[in-house]
Amino acid sequence: MINVAFLGCGRIADLHQRAYANHPDARLYAICDPDDERREARQAMWKVEKAYTDYRAVLDDPRVDAVEVLTPYDTHEAVVLDALRAGKHVACQKPMTTSLASADRMLAAARASSKLFKVTEIYVTYPPIVFARRLIDQGAIGDLIGLRINYISGPLGGWPVEAKTIDQQVRIASRGLGLETFDHGHHEWATAWYLLGEAERVSAWIDSLNGVVDGPATIMWKGRNNKRYGVADFMFCPEFHVPSKYYSNDELYQIVGSKGIIMINRGTGDIMDRAPVSLFDGHQWTHFHEVDGDWGAGFVHSTQNFIAAIQGRERPLLTGEEGREVLRFALAVMQSARQRREVYLDELDHPFPAWYHWRRWRSERKDCIVRPQRRAWNPFAGRLSRFAPQARALTLEIPGRLNTAAAGSWECSIALTLLEDGNTPRQCFGLLVKDGAAEVLADALPPQPDLSLEMRAGVWAAILLGRKRLESAVLQGLIKYDGHVEKALPLRDAFRF
Repeated sequence: MINVAFLGCGRIADLHQRAYANHPDARLYAICDPDDERREARQAMWKVEKAYTDYRAVLDDPRVDAVEVLTPYDTHEAVVLDALRAGKHVACQKPMTTSLASADRMLAAARASSKLFKVTEIYVTYPPIVFARRLIDQGAIGDLIGLRINYISGPLGGWPVEAKTIDQQVRIASRGLGLETFDHGHHEWATAWYLLGEAERVSAWIDSLNGVVDGPATIMWKGRNNKRYGVADFMFCPEFHVPSKYYSNDELYQIVGSKGIIMINRGTGDIMDRAPVSLFDGHQWTHFHEVDGDWGAGFVHSTQNFIAAIQGRERPLLTGEEGREVLRFALAVMQSARQRREVYLDELDHPFPAWYHWRRWRSERKDCIVRPQRRAWNPFAGRLSRFAPQARALTLEIPGRLNTAAAGSWECSIALTLLEDGNTPRQCFGLLVKDGAAEVLADALPPQPDLSLEMRAGVWAAILLGRKRLESAVLQGLIKYDGHVEKALPLRDAFRF
């Protein structure tokens, strides 16, 4: 039996305790809180064997195997370091701390210890979000494109929260860490990490209706090394009653893929009277009523993960390194709002962040599709003619470039006309894609092509050589096209143009 101690017995501890009531391998052995009334009430309610006023006394107790750190998050570092040095397994409530330097010290202590260290983030164990991730992994909506989070909060509804808890949250928020977008925002950023993967850069607009709560706010981000985008809206509604048996807020999630949509209809509260998860596959909706939509279930599953990770049966969610990545996102959100600019997450770890940002921005601005493009008549366009002699050979080699995974079930016929370019004569080809294979017809056009393309031979050769982007050639008017353009959208990815 693993003996666990709670360090801190505030409102959130009620949810953490649930998992220990009937756990076969662990029990809540001790609690610690300086508030006498709260500590005594919790000890009687939960029938806990030991109760302490100082967390150091808990760490000195040899019967304590593991601790859950439930203190204010600006105290986490000191408590976690002491717990790891005392040889205790540690689950630290989110956010793990207030800076990356602090997080790094915690990770270093964890590496020096033989004990487990995890960040408690209940949204990655909340059943509707876990179920949505399973649908994504099964390919239910195809390739991921984006995520939309709608967070709604108000002063009415939900359970009562002690004034001292609110005071400590406001105290930490006064250091530039938003009540909603940083503290609660950790849940949303962990969910985004869990569903979409790591983020590359973020833009944030954070306002306030009352000078205390950081809302309304809109945060946007781009995925790392992909084109997955996310948007989160935080709306504080001063007259809104949130139906909830927990905190007076709720979330709705919309996950968009290349062939479908997943809706997570329930977060903390119960605003939506519908199934916890819904799937639209492009033809019809499927509503999954059997998924457990009780927000508190996330705490139970997170604790079960903690105990299983101690036993070596599961990997911890979140690991300390994963918790740091979510923290880095949250800090980038704060920095973006303060500096009113886009922030790359890697800036936060770079010794010269301003230089890093400028270099990334300068190298990537050419990828912006709404950036003004030079038209076909610009004096540099003629330089592409030097590639024209290679056009025929490169075109005939196209079938060998087919990426069958990217092509999937794509079927398309393309008529390609290459205009005379210097000493290279006019040529025509047919490009046929079907059943995961490609064929090129030399000196012939398909009778009823889905798409017809016409351009100078040098332009086409430059595209195949990677010296010219297909999209920029279209925007610059270098390519004339006709037919069902939408059928040719996989062209670039399928042939690695």
